[in-house]
Amino acid sequence: MAETFTVEQQWPELFAQLDASQRDNVRQTLAAGWHEGFTPTREDVENVTDYVRGAIDWDEYTRRADAAARRVAGVVAVGR
Repeated sequence: MAETFTVEQQWPELFAQLDASQRDNVRQTLAAGWHEGFTPTREDVENVTDYVRGAIDWDEYTRRADAAARRVAGVVAVGR
C-alpha cells in the first residue's frame, strides 16, 4: 500500500466535473478501502466518479465492478 492517498492528484480529470461535496464523497469512499489495503486503479476511480456525478446508474456501476473483479481474478463468464 502507498504511504499517501493521492487518487485526486493521480487522476484530476476524473474529479473535474464533481463539485466539492462530490469530490469529498469520492475521496472518503475510496479512502475507506485504501485504509484496508485496497489500492484503487484508474478504472475504480472512474467508476465511482461516473456514478457520483450521475453519468451511470447503480446497475451499470455494479456491472463494471463485477467485470473488473472477474478480470482481476482471471474468471471468464460461461458462454463467452
